[in-house]
Amino acid sequence: MTRLLIICAALLFSVAAAEAEMLKLSIRDAISMALENNSQIKAARFTSQAASQGIQSANSRYFPAVSFEETFAVSNSPTNTFMMKLDEGRFTENDFQISNLNNPSAQHDFKTALSVQQPLFVPSLSVLKEMAVKDAEKSELELEAARQGIAFQVFFTYLDVQKADAQLKAADKAVADARENMRLATVRTSAGVGLRSDELRSRTHLSMVEQQQISANNNLTLARMKLAMLIGIPEENNYEVSGLLDSVAVPAMSDQVVSEALLNRVEIKQSHVGLEKSAAALRLARSEYLPTVGAFASYQLNAKDAPFTADNDSWMAGVSLKWNVFDGFRRGSERKRAVSGQSASREMLESTTKDVRYQLKESYLRREEAGKRLEVTRHAVLDAEETVRLLTKRYENSLATMVELLDAQTALNQTRANLVETEAGYALAGGRVYYMTGTFVKEMQK
Repeated sequence: MTRLLIICAALLFSVAAAEAEMLKLSIRDAISMALENNSQIKAARFTSQAASQGIQSANSRYFPAVSFEETFAVSNSPTNTFMMKLDEGRFTENDFQISNLNNPSAQHDFKTALSVQQPLFVPSLSVLKEMAVKDAEKSELELEAARQGIAFQVFFTYLDVQKADAQLKAADKAVADARENMRLATVRTSAGVGLRSDELRSRTHLSMVEQQQISANNNLTLARMKLAMLIGIPEENNYEVSGLLDSVAVPAMSDQVVSEALLNRVEIKQSHVGLEKSAAALRLARSEYLPTVGAFASYQLNAKDAPFTADNDSWMAGVSLKWNVFDGFRRGSERKRAVSGQSASREMLESTTKDVRYQLKESYLRREEAGKRLEVTRHAVLDAEETVRLLTKRYENSLATMVELLDAQTALNQTRANLVETEAGYALAGGRVYYMTGTFVKEMQK
């Protein structure tokens, strides 16, 4: 008796441990895990971080550019040797002799130079910074689009898991019903009041629903694997979905909903950023007509025998102005191209706005349609169940044929599958409304 109690306790402990290891996954948990672990979102996040560095790169153009240079040169060119000696401070009266000027001996020089260049007025710098800011904003919006898209994909797949699980249960019920029909046919045949053909039909029907059961089981396995992949957990992890979704409450269609969608949809924000960037590109093209002003300074050491030493030193400082007067009409072509790009961005914004309005209206109509289909399908299931119950009684009393019973059973199986599909479709339609308003992540994580 004691040994039996120990075995029972061990079994209970193992079952409890297995249940403890089972991950209970709600839709909110699944979306949160995907936002944290999904590789596509991580890639978009890194891309956004890289784009933000473009702003720092644009800012760096305002700072002075400092360079250091060490050069070693050997030459017997009259002009080069003349300048080497001057730079090194070794020029003598003897160097003015005609023979020495025309046919100098080879000279070498070590030049150490530190130079600084500082832009003072460069019209394109501010525009380039603005364009870098817009690129960073665009990357942030792409990250948000990835978050919204993956979250909705998780929602869709989560519903697929629920749907596949419900379809498997419906398939199990169909197999149980088919086995009961075959049992009835076998009993009636054995009693001499049934037909052998009824038994064969019932067995064929059982085989068919068993095949459907195999497919339903595989569909559930694949849906679970896909959800695990989306949320970033190992495919072999043991989990189950909880908090079954049969509907998602959404606000009624109104002008406020449309306004919020126009404010929140990433596509519209991206179009606005694109329009602003095209305006900056036009200003950049126009800035090419203006001059640039910069300051420069350098300090130089020259030596004959060793690098980084000084036989003589010198310095230079100044300000330069550069104005490109004619460049073969390049600037005019760039300006026209920027104007066309701005017009294209403006038209794209208008088109995107129209698309968002249409998509939002469509999502509400489809949800209303799905709600009506769900109501009809639920009534159809009740009617089909009652039909099968009545025909089963009639068949038991030899008042109906096996063909009639199996036809009714097949219709019931189909309506049950339709109900599962319709319930998932209604929940999906509610989620799609929030996705079309651009607030899916916020609403589903409440």
